[in-house]
Amino acid sequence: MPPVEPFAIDPDIRRAAGPPGAFYRDPAWYEATRARVFARTWHLVGGAAAVAAPGSAVPATLLEGALDEPIVLARDAAGVLRGFANVCTHRGARVVEEACRAEHLRCRYHGRRFRLDGHCLSMPEFDGVEGFPSAADDLRPVAVAEWGPFVFAALDPIAPFAEVIAPVAARAGWLPLADFRADPEDARDYDVRASWALWCDNYLEGFHVPYVHPALARALDYSAYTSETFPWTSLQTGIAAGDADRFELPPGHPDAGRAVAGWYFALFPTTMLNFYPWGISVNQVLPQAPDRTRVRYGSWVWRPERRALGAGAGLHAVELEDDAIVESAQRGVTSRAFGRARYSPAREQCVHHFHRLLAQLLC
Repeated sequence: MPPVEPFAIDPDIRRAAGPPGAFYRDPAWYEATRARVFARTWHLVGGAAAVAAPGSAVPATLLEGALDEPIVLARDAAGVLRGFANVCTHRGARVVEEACRAEHLRCRYHGRRFRLDGHCLSMPEFDGVEGFPSAADDLRPVAVAEWGPFVFAALDPIAPFAEVIAPVAARAGWLPLADFRADPEDARDYDVRASWALWCDNYLEGFHVPYVHPALARALDYSAYTSETFPWTSLQTGIAAGDADRFELPPGHPDAGRAVAGWYFALFPTTMLNFYPWGISVNQVLPQAPDRTRVRYGSWVWRPERRALGAGAGLHAVELEDDAIVESAQRGVTSRAFGRARYSPAREQCVHHFHRLLAQLLC
């Protein structure tokens, strides 16, 4: 129990009130969130292309700035992808310091060797050590999962990744994801002077679109915007206004007959996958402090000729508009005048769902 007053979120959105203002600013709540939410959930750690070849090993950081856990992704000769703590079991040095191809891994500190399945093989000058190597000398496993062009990881996942990604696969699994390519020139970080949760609150509702995003509002039919929630994921579906760009959906698709301009998926708690007719944009939310957030943006492109069309155009301008309004809201939630916000039943189902999951893990 954190050293602050716990909160509950009524399951009936018509009666519910959101987290107290202290949740968005109090270091005690932030530390509790790191331990009870971030360490129990799945987070995006990179693109699958970097570790596609057998023998590949790539270092990564799990939730940089918040968990800061060093991990290594390794694919063995049989093509099996595994994840491990990138921490040598001898003295804690990083085992893999840069992407490589190898038959085994060797720590450069004292030469301890590991197979690509994490099993400790040997170490110089350890002759005579009883019971060496043992399971305690193996690299500590980290749960990993691949989906489309992405790799996700979790330290102690509260739910299987298949359950988290299932709603995404149901809507977007028909796309030729193997053909999507990362655009390194489009990648960038946005540093936002606000709570990570406040940034997520904003992402999780289209309520603000007519007020904050004038260009996006012209591309979407606000009256047809919908929200859905699932156990660990939520979806907002934007419908194209007029003749704005939209998907050509296959027969039998759950959204057949709708002019879908974009699907906005939030994988609780920190990963946003946004699907457009041109490809996918990603918002990776990286909490840095109670009132500081880094949003890492990237794009994976399928149809580059459509990038300037419809709801998927001008995304960097949309991001800046979002960041500005969230920073303004952060100044408000730090005020003693801010209590617990009520929800719009029509427009804030996904925010309510997000807060219920937070309360479930925290309180």
